[in-house]
Amino acid sequence: MRQKVLVIGAGIGGLTSGALLAKHGMEVLVLEASSEFGGSAGKFKRKSYLFPVGATLGMGLEENGIHERIFRYLGKPFPLPPLETVMEMVHPEATYVFMKDRNCHVDGIIRHFPEHEKSIRNFYRELYKTASIIRTLMDPLPVLPPTTIAEWANLFRSVRLQHIRLLPLFNQTLGQRLKHHHLDKLTPFCTMLDGLLIDSMQTGNKHVSYLLAAVALDIYHEGAYYVPGGLYQFADLMAKSIQENGGVLKKRRTVTKLEYSEGIWLATDQRGNTYEATDVVLNVPIHQLPVILEPNMIDKLKKPLRNGLKTPTWTTLTLYMAIDESILDAPLPPFRQISTGSGDSLTEGEHFFVSASRPGDSLRAPDGFQTVTVSTHSQAQLWNTKEQYDARREILTERMLSAISQVIPHFREAIVHLETGAPKGWERYTGRPNGYVGGFPQTLDNALFNSISHRSGLPGVYVCGDHIFPGGGTIGVAASGLHVARSISGSRLV
Repeated sequence: MRQKVLVIGAGIGGLTSGALLAKHGMEVLVLEASSEFGGSAGKFKRKSYLFPVGATLGMGLEENGIHERIFRYLGKPFPLPPLETVMEMVHPEATYVFMKDRNCHVDGIIRHFPEHEKSIRNFYRELYKTASIIRTLMDPLPVLPPTTIAEWANLFRSVRLQHIRLLPLFNQTLGQRLKHHHLDKLTPFCTMLDGLLIDSMQTGNKHVSYLLAAVALDIYHEGAYYVPGGLYQFADLMAKSIQENGGVLKKRRTVTKLEYSEGIWLATDQRGNTYEATDVVLNVPIHQLPVILEPNMIDKLKKPLRNGLKTPTWTTLTLYMAIDESILDAPLPPFRQISTGSGDSLTEGEHFFVSASRPGDSLRAPDGFQTVTVSTHSQAQLWNTKEQYDARREILTERMLSAISQVIPHFREAIVHLETGAPKGWERYTGRPNGYVGGFPQTLDNALFNSISHRSGLPGVYVCGDHIFPGGGTIGVAASGLHVARSISGSRLV
């Protein structure tokens, strides 16, 4: 049988691997359970309003950014101007502005803490230098943790003399570096950083891997983008590329069983249709694997992956709203964080990300209206019973709307449409058990060499997505999809 690739799940990771392999000349079939491509970066419509499901802020489109490289390889460039002002970060004590220009950004932060100028400048100088060294690894993009001789060889080929400077920082947290710079007691500053980290790294400064935190805090300066319509554009572009290169995509196909016999994988969907493949890409939440695979196959998975199956992550409550601009004093900016809590309390509606369509973005809303998504982290165990579920949804919705109204006068009066995306909704529409989103917190226990490899441990089966190295966000899942495509094709591709 010639090499045939079956991609299960058309999120950004699965579409990345499928598009790259189809472009490489391989036979590719993509099965998607829902009626939309993109997974957590997908979309849905309500009347004349279009809402992004989850992810909203575009990243990786700068020159040699991960998405820019992939789209260029596919022959589908996606040029956009970067945001010079990335977002406002509204905290109880101050409103900070994240600027693309690194010097302007640091100067703006220092204006809030002038007595700590030297320490803050030294901290950012170290952080930006660390990130710049790590970025030199983005071109070869070695796999972590390496599990084959080829992956170890690629890692060693990627290492340069300057990377030795990273070794003392390898097992440090961002919190330890803040302490080194005498900033760990500067609570408002640390909380501002935590607001950025909880959205990208799923944890705060005390526990996050410093090396990953450095990249996460620096990458906005490389380029952050407003994507007209939303990030579903990435998914649609790659789906189109798969079709143009002979691949096939099928929506509303939920794989219920995956079996292996004599070197061939056989997938069965909810309709009883079967599909044969030599290689399988699982772009599904790893907590779904026990539903798809027999227990004897689960036992053969690599240990970190098996452990991950039993590990919960954050869930979320998301508000999807449409607002009448004419009632507000000014249109909403594209991106804004609002925090009412501090320290470890940046969850449960005390910290959330607000994304709004730009005025005139007719793909998302009619003229004079904006669509808005608001999301907060929540602990899955707080949604266990129907009573808890209903109460938690009401509490968090009111908590976030109240906080927004403190920042934006007349916001409630401007709402013309409101619905919630609670954990069961996420489970139903994106296939994420318990509504788990975002992947694992990038702590020292979960990151880098302790992360989950894209190699499942089963012959010809690969995993990608936000639980797999290098982690969440469209950049992370695209990188995991690229690693899968490289392993299946035996080629560097991009």
